[in-house]
Amino acid sequence: PEARARPPHGPALSRHSPGKMAAPILSRRCGRAAALRVPLRRAHEQARRARGAAKGLLAEQCERGLFQEVFPARSAEEQLPGLLEPGRPPVTAYCGFDPTADSLHVGHLLPVMALLHFQRAGHDVIAVVGGATARLGDPSGRERAREPVPAERVHERARGLRAGLGRLFENHRELLWAQGGRRLGRAELLDNAAWLGSQPLLEFLGGAGGRLRMGTLLSRQSCQARLRSPEGMSLAEFLYPALQAYDFLHLHRHHGCRIQLGGADQMGNIMSGYELVTKMTGTDVFGITVPLITSTTGDKLGKTAGNAVWLNRDKTSPFELYQFFVRQQDNVVEKYLKLFTFLPLEEIDHIMEMHAKEPEKWGPQKRLAAEVTKLVHGREGLKSAKRCTKALYYSSVEALEEMSDQELQELFRQAPSAELMLEPGMSILDLCRKANAIPDGPSGYQKITDGGVSINGIRVTNPETVLILGQHILKNGVSLLRVGKKNYYIIKWLQL
Repeated sequence: PEARARPPHGPALSRHSPGKMAAPILSRRCGRAAALRVPLRRAHEQARRARGAAKGLLAEQCERGLFQEVFPARSAEEQLPGLLEPGRPPVTAYCGFDPTADSLHVGHLLPVMALLHFQRAGHDVIAVVGGATARLGDPSGRERAREPVPAERVHERARGLRAGLGRLFENHRELLWAQGGRRLGRAELLDNAAWLGSQPLLEFLGGAGGRLRMGTLLSRQSCQARLRSPEGMSLAEFLYPALQAYDFLHLHRHHGCRIQLGGADQMGNIMSGYELVTKMTGTDVFGITVPLITSTTGDKLGKTAGNAVWLNRDKTSPFELYQFFVRQQDNVVEKYLKLFTFLPLEEIDHIMEMHAKEPEKWGPQKRLAAEVTKLVHGREGLKSAKRCTKALYYSSVEALEEMSDQELQELFRQAPSAELMLEPGMSILDLCRKANAIPDGPSGYQKITDGGVSINGIRVTNPETVLILGQHILKNGVSLLRVGKKNYYIIKWLQL
């Protein structure tokens, strides 16, 4: 889904070769006037002065690079650092995610990390699934309108997003939160269809619609670009910022929400929410953006660009997610450790110092991959990722024997599978032919004698060798047959 947070998204995964993934880089676009960044400069100064001591949430996350811009500049500079200081009453913050697919992806992780950091600081957070706003589609950064999606499909996708967000909050609480006497803020999952779906049109237009200015909405760069395009812009898309602004108003009135989080390209929508809430309530509210992640070609990562790394296991396995992060280059891995993990900055400094001494161990990349995989897929998901890594890249027979059918299918998604009966005297040649892994005749025979076939990671060269239990057939009743470099076949043995 495209997060209403408009968060970063993940680079493409090759189903055949996990190594062929475009490494993402942090977007260097600041995206707003320098005045918006004034509070962040002050927060950076506070963070430098407080290094090693207790820091406020704003200063700490600015130092990590997670908080990029705040709005509005003046009141945020005056009020926000104090509002988020340790020991103050909890504040409620929210972030929205539109269900344009039934799974979150890597692009959503930075907005989710922002919510989790608020929670860790003792504040309450709300993740809003846009079951209503997804029916319109956010026009931000898009050259053309989204294809209409039936209401039932939007509802199904919304259920998938709520489940995915719930897993992230639960994994964080169980595996990555060390209480130490501190309060972990409340986390709540809501769907804006609950309030927007029952909102009468005339009441909405006469209330919220009367407070939002056309000039402000029309001045947005994304709006102007669409209005100049041949396709133009529909009224539904034009009203999207107004509905998102109403989310902020509803959450402020019913949940005391004062902060909206979003991706860097959501500042326009955040400004609309600020305008509506302040005009209708007189309360100071704030917006905070997180960076966008882009591919090495500069494209924002996600479903629209076709390069998403999903967080649902049925779309991207724990192994594929782990490999995506373990393959990040040295020029981004330190930033990613700060952005995608909860490791203390001092520990990250130590990891990078050790990496400078032993770069061949890929220590930062492995730690990054482990922390993210644990957050997304839990402890068992991380074990699965490491087991698959050992089986594929280290030819570990022990790892292969421990792998479940699900892991085998995830690891070798394109690999054909066959169920065979072990017959007396069955040879390697028989196995290869029954699995349709080699051609009939002399060429298939020669493929084996030339060393082009391996079973369970061990090369075999004698076609007449009889299959042996425990060697060619693992104790879990599986054989992993490889012909050439990339052609895998999964053999499941029946009635052993």
